[in-house]
Amino acid sequence: MKRRNRQLDIFSLSFLDVISCGFGAVVMLILISKTDIESSIAGSDDVKKLLSSLLSLQNSVTQIEQDMRDDLSSLKELSGQKSSIASASRSLENELAKLDKNNTAMAESIEGLSLVEEKLKQASLTQPRKPTDKRDVEVGGIPVDSDYVVFIVDTSGSMKSIWGTVSREVINVLNIHPEVKGFQILNDMGKPLISGYDGKWIPDTPTRRKNVISLFGKWNALSNSSPVEGLTVALRKYAKPNITTSIYVFGDEYSGGSYDAVLDSVTKQNKVLSSGKRLAKIHAVGFISAGTTDRFSVLMREMTQRNQGTFIALPR
Repeated sequence: MKRRNRQLDIFSLSFLDVISCGFGAVVMLILISKTDIESSIAGSDDVKKLLSSLLSLQNSVTQIEQDMRDDLSSLKELSGQKSSIASASRSLENELAKLDKNNTAMAESIEGLSLVEEKLKQASLTQPRKPTDKRDVEVGGIPVDSDYVVFIVDTSGSMKSIWGTVSREVINVLNIHPEVKGFQILNDMGKPLISGYDGKWIPDTPTRRKNVISLFGKWNALSNSSPVEGLTVALRKYAKPNITTSIYVFGDEYSGGSYDAVLDSVTKQNKVLSSGKRLAKIHAVGFISAGTTDRFSVLMREMTQRNQGTFIALPR
């Protein structure tokens, strides 16, 4: 059998189909690959945007938290200031109450001092009279004709609490004696205000009075709230037969024992002169403090009556 020679045609339909399919596959691969790249790029941009938004939100939250902490700190500070203002307000109210109380006490003291001054002025106008058995033991008059004056002042704590009133009263009584040859100030233990004048009279001059009054305002000395020792020293060192002496006892309380023993001892020491007068006239001014009882007034009413003096009790 005779073999036929065939001529090959590379551009046949089948070849074109294969080539087309291969080209289509390549195109598809390219399209698929390109789409993935764009999607990846798009997703990366979105992630960056989301991260940026997240960081911004986180910063905002942090700032808000800081603002809240600052506000809380300010609230705590304002609360502390409010408490301080409330405490200061209460303190001011207490101070105002104390000032009102002090003003009331001062007004009462001024009223009492005016009463004493009036009584003393009235007494200075009375003529000296011979002692009699009957005397006005409630008011009486305090003669101011003595040449020498001794003040015996209780310097205990209760008296120091009203020292301003005590000082004014001492000045008032001293001023009622416009002219004296000498004066002395002792505490109830007999200790002198100025140690250099112990046993001697302080000369009475305006300058000397001013200096003594200044020292008296700052005086601090031990005291037992009993005028017995001071009276004993005053009668022994300062009361003499050839001079006229007045003794003023200032106190608010008597801490001693028996009244009779004290009265008998002091009255005996304050001997009666041939003229019927005693060495010194003993007067007393009673003050009222926080711990005052009636013991000082009981003692000094009888003491002044026996020794030609007068007892004056200041009102509260």
